[in-house]
Amino acid sequence: MTIMPTPDSAASDAALESELKDLIADVLGLDRAQVQAFGPGSGLFGHLPELDSMAVAGLLTEMEDRLGIVIEDDDVDGAMLETFGALLAFAKSKLDPL
Repeated sequence: MTIMPTPDSAASDAALESELKDLIADVLGLDRAQVQAFGPGSGLFGHLPELDSMAVAGLLTEMEDRLGIVIEDDDVDGAMLETFGALLAFAKSKLDPL
């Protein structure tokens, strides 16, 4: 059985994706067009030279500030930072923990 997202949920997912892309562009100083082209499989940590270990801290802090979430140390692992899709899924899980 496939559950189709409601229009509100699809709109909020799109808004979160857009906000996360803006956040990445701002924190890493990347060209917005480059970041807007990110898809679920776009590599982040280990693929973007700008996203080094120091930038990860800034990215996570900015996510907390802009998205109004709390990221615990135990939440952070390599898998959540591997791709844009993984980071987006992580952000969604923090915003809607159900």
